[in-house]
Amino acid sequence: MKKKYSFLMVLLLVFGMILAACSGSNSSSGEDPGNSNELDFISILTGGTGGTYYPLGGAFANIISEETGIETNAETSGASAENMTTLKNGDAEIAFSQTDISSYAVDGTMMFEGDPVENIQAIGTLYPETIQIVTTEKSGIKSVEDLKGKKVSVGAPGSGTALNAEQILEVHGLTFDDIKKQDLAFDESTAGIQDGTIDAAFVTAGTPTGAVEGLAATEDIVIVPIEKDKIEALIEKYPFYVEDEVKSGTYGLEEKVATVAVQAMLVVRDDLSEDLVYNITKALFENMDGVQHAKAELIKAENALKGVGIEVHPGALKYFDEIGVSAE
Repeated sequence: MKKKYSFLMVLLLVFGMILAACSGSNSSSGEDPGNSNELDFISILTGGTGGTYYPLGGAFANIISEETGIETNAETSGASAENMTTLKNGDAEIAFSQTDISSYAVDGTMMFEGDPVENIQAIGTLYPETIQIVTTEKSGIKSVEDLKGKKVSVGAPGSGTALNAEQILEVHGLTFDDIKKQDLAFDESTAGIQDGTIDAAFVTAGTPTGAVEGLAATEDIVIVPIEKDKIEALIEKYPFYVEDEVKSGTYGLEEKVATVAVQAMLVVRDDLSEDLVYNITKALFENMDGVQHAKAELIKAENALKGVGIEVHPGALKYFDEIGVSAE
């Protein structure tokens, strides 16, 4: 009798362990789409501490932590391209990026040639990073076509600015072979314009840009416009661009200047649940008024699907559908 009792107890113990193991496996897999808290920690990749991504990322991390209960932290990084690779490797959950860089990552082109990032989707765009073609009144340059034969800085080698310059020249029937290309950072570019060693420069940055403001203190600045038909052609071929303008008064300009912009955006790993990404998206866009950064006033849900350029995560789409925002 004692042996039978012991054997029964062993069977019950083994059965209980099997049930516990199955239950534990299901609860930790993160496969339950209704469980919005399947993560204990979220990492947001930003950029360098001196840029815009890092302070915004810190504010976003605080919002996500408070609204979802999931500990969230902003991490410094090498910004857009590095961030896409880190998400690909599964070493973070959310990242800042420029829209064009995210598109290159998904398509496996440019710096991601032959090595696409296949596990990312968008939360939404944030604010414009304006392409400014900077020159001075004394240069005589009034149009993109006027850049032909001129010494023009297109940004640092391999930079997003260089790709912007190449694509804008392309829709105007020009290539780098048509200009005397210089590969200079923004401050080097404006210094070159000031001392006369170059004629113009492409600058991709939020306006007003410090380096250009410095130039405007000593020179009469011209921002070369992009004509409407060329803007439309550019956006048709490269949908991560959006129409933009440099406002009158910026750099002492008397009139606004038409141009284009890529945008800063938030990208997320596609294996995060719909509920989790919905909650993150809702938390961010409904608490932006508490973010103490100048760019926060530009971040609006109604603009978040403009120029995204990659697939939007279903959780983010659920939120935008809920509030009546759709891609144009």
